[in-house]
Amino acid sequence: MTAINGAPAASGSVALVIGGTRGIGLAAARKLSAAGSEVLLNYAHDEGGALAAERQLSEEGGKVRLMRADIGRPAGVVRLLEDIRRTHGRLDVLVHAAGSFHPAPTASPHIGKYLGDGAVAVGPLLYGAARLGTLMTPDTGRIVAVSSIGARTVVPGYAGLGMAKAALETLVRYLAVELAGKGVAVNAVAAGKIADGGPVPAQVLEGLLRRTPTGRLATAEEVADVVALLCRPEAGGLHGQVLTVDGGACLR
Repeated sequence: MTAINGAPAASGSVALVIGGTRGIGLAAARKLSAAGSEVLLNYAHDEGGALAAERQLSEEGGKVRLMRADIGRPAGVVRLLEDIRRTHGRLDVLVHAAGSFHPAPTASPHIGKYLGDGAVAVGPLLYGAARLGTLMTPDTGRIVAVSSIGARTVVPGYAGLGMAKAALETLVRYLAVELAGKGVAVNAVAAGKIADGGPVPAQVLEGLLRRTPTGRLATAEEVADVVALLCRPEAGGLHGQVLTVDGGACLR
């Protein structure tokens, strides 16, 4: 075992980070890589961003590999997991941090785009469910999905992704029950508004900060820290839980 920033991980473990080339996904990939995992970085479209992420982690001493697949489509998920089965024979950690967001008023929704957001949100766990039971390492496997507080609270313009994340959290609970007998823990981390996560109107930002006990927005690194905690051996007793990282904003 090695210890990086207090987060032990088995050297040589295999971790797939879906949506791992930017934002929370990249931050989680960096944590897992630093802890000794071989990290498989999944991306769908932005090859330039993917190559940059691979280069960053490699320069930091990590063992990384890019895996391109559209996880919003069943064939993309199946191909991704079967590629891992063929090359590694197992998967120790799966972090699903990919997302698609099309803001629109709830009363004037983008129906097709909302359905696409939902496919990206649940795709890896839904389309891959039949394979994860045999691919994840028995007794120590960890699956962590990144959700959002928009699954439980109303955020203007967020209905499409809010519904998608709510479905994801429900799927996490059901899959947790199915895989618990194999010793595979399935959980989620719900992130609040993230610093540097995109522009926010000044009035909205002021309101967010006013009701956040820490007085600031959470960072992608802080969300990744909690993701990494759920991947630890000591987190094996947690099944189907959703941990919230929002600086305490949901308390008010």
